[in-house]
Amino acid sequence: MTVFRVTIRGKFKGLDAAGRAAVMAVSSAAYTEVGAFTHDASVSAFTFRCQVPAGPDHDVDDAALQAMAALEAHGYAHEILQVAVTDMRTIKIRRKGRDD
Repeated sequence: MTVFRVTIRGKFKGLDAAGRAAVMAVSSAAYTEVGAFTHDASVSAFTFRCQVPAGPDHDVDDAALQAMAALEAHGYAHEILQVAVTDMRTIKIRRKGRDD
């Protein structure tokens, strides 16, 4: 399966103690379809990583919109500072030691 990996950097707005605890409970550096958070020590700034399936007609804009919808689904008030999309279909992997 081919995918886009979307990284959204942002700031939480008005996150209460229960929200902080919930974000800390689901923190992960992995790219998942529901998305995962990493955050600073005060849980005010975050990085949200989301993996979006890449269909033949999908582009980076489609992937960014789907990842932002996944972020919204978590329900935390936030401000988006930056969105970066990597199309994994274009990534070439060089393997050491292979004679081609």
